[in-house]
Amino acid sequence: MPRALLVGLIGVGVVLALTWLVWTALLHSRPTVSAQVKTFEITSDSSASVTLSVERRDPSVPVSCRVLAQAIDFQPVGEKQVPVAASSGHVVEVNLVLTTLRRATAVVVKGCTVT
Repeated sequence: MPRALLVGLIGVGVVLALTWLVWTALLHSRPTVSAQVKTFEITSDSSASVTLSVERRDPSVPVSCRVLAQAIDFQPVGEKQVPVAASSGHVVEVNLVLTTLRRATAVVVKGCTVT
């Protein structure tokens, strides 16, 4: 195989690999839906009040987020699947009360999915 052809094929392969890498990075840098706990307050040994901030690329799509309360030893003590209806805004806040088995010390979002 001529050296020029080999160098050309390697060059094309590198360009394709870099194009795929950039496309993948851009696609995954902004997920379809993401959420984070904006505020939480442990209101008693068996409940926590939570405010979620949910951001969607397409606000007309309903989503569902899994919220988890954790105890001081990081064990899950409460869990709730929170539906977020379609809306006109890309970012919405959702307030909820999470029932726990024992006193929680933290509340986290374990993920969101399109429903």
